Amino acid sequence: MKFKKISFLVSCVLLVSVSCSDYQKLLNSDDTSEKYKQAEVFYNNGEYRKANRLFEQIVPKYRGKPQAQRIIFFFADSYFQTKSYSLAAYQYENFVKSYPKSDRIQEATFKAAKSYYFQSPTYSLDQEETYEAIEKLQIFINLYPSSEYAGEANQMIAELQEKLEKKDFEIAKQYYTIRDYKAAIKANDNFVAGFPGTKFREEALYVKFLALYEIATNSVLSKKEVRLKELQQQYALILRYYPETLFMEDLNGKMEKVNKDLEQFNTTTLSK
Repeated sequence: MKFKKISFLVSCVLLVSVSCSDYQKLLNSDDTSEKYKQAEVFYNNGEYRKANRLFEQIVPKYRGKPQAQRIIFFFADSYFQTKSYSLAAYQYENFVKSYPKSDRIQEATFKAAKSYYFQSPTYSLDQEETYEAIEKLQIFINLYPSSEYAGEANQMIAELQEKLEKKDFEIAKQYYTIRDYKAAIKANDNFVAGFPGTKFREEALYVKFLALYEIATNSVLSKKEVRLKELQQQYALILRYYPETLFMEDLNGKMEKVNKDLEQFNTTTLSK
């Protein structure tokens, strides 16, 4: 039994070796027609890396010929399927320019834009690629508003937009973290004004409240009352838009102290 298992494994290794050897011979071959045939076989079987190398070799040979349109599309798509998105975008765009009347023009334009989407980095990094991806996706939607891909394109734009919002919000929030409270107030005001529909709006209003609280509670007496009243207004604003805010417990706890301090000012005023 053990011998049979070993024999089976040896057979598998030999089969793979022969397969690799045949593929290498094909790469080194001058038979363009056979390369084209096998490239499509590999592509249809999901062996995109092998297909890509063959397509790369035969693209120049078929340029200007009837088969070129099909080959260039598959060449671009083999890059896309192997997550080589920069090269995929380039080849798709090359296809779109070369064959504007192709029945695959929508798919190629969409996948080119989607390739830019996949190159968008995490929010903490420079977002040049994100802006470019949004632009490409928006161009696609403008060109093909009724396309079957339009819904997915809109969804990707929304996701990329949220990433940009998160980056700006984290920058605004960072001012509070480093205790630059005046800058935190201004930055969060600018963020809310710039992104009125953002999912981070509630937290931005809360961070502004925290910054106001730090300034108010640590103010000199001559400025304290005015700043405490500003804090009251910010608290009321949060509750107006978010009556069940996630930050309710902390807000209420801080407002207890604020209200007590304001009562002291009122008592002092009345006694005069």
